[in-house]
Amino acid sequence: MTAGVWADLGSGDGAFTLVLADLLGPTGRIYSIDRDEHALRDQQRAIASRFPAGVVEYVEADFTGPLELPRLDGIVMANSLHFERDQEGLLRRLVSHLAPAGRFLLVEYDTDRGNTWVPYPLPFAAWSALASRVGLVDTRLLGRVPSRYLGSIYSALSVTR
Repeated sequence: MTAGVWADLGSGDGAFTLVLADLLGPTGRIYSIDRDEHALRDQQRAIASRFPAGVVEYVEADFTGPLELPRLDGIVMANSLHFERDQEGLLRRLVSHLAPAGRFLLVEYDTDRGNTWVPYPLPFAAWSALASRVGLVDTRLLGRVPSRYLGSIYSALSVTR
């Protein structure tokens, strides 16, 4: 992966932020956005320990609200989109932050039945249709793994026009 500017939205404990730091290296820039200040502090310690040259901005915010971000080369949303009822409205706002040929990496449960912890799941077929409606193209399934909670989890990649 070439370096660039990425955002990890709903970054939680930072698992994907750490992966991005590893892949992008010291010339990349990451915006790690989560509303949990403790999780962000834990991430900061982990990044400093494993990737001391990594450039990460830790933003305590709700990604469903307004975000002040530069033009992004990519967005990662891992198990965070399923918390938003108005997924299309949110995605339209988020995609507006992406540069041309920007990448949107989604990790979600592949089910259409929700529960308390996954209130608005987005199976891959629904993601593919939604991605197209918000201006993303070339949506492809990257992988699917079993999940003990809701059947399976998938990863998908889409690109801006």
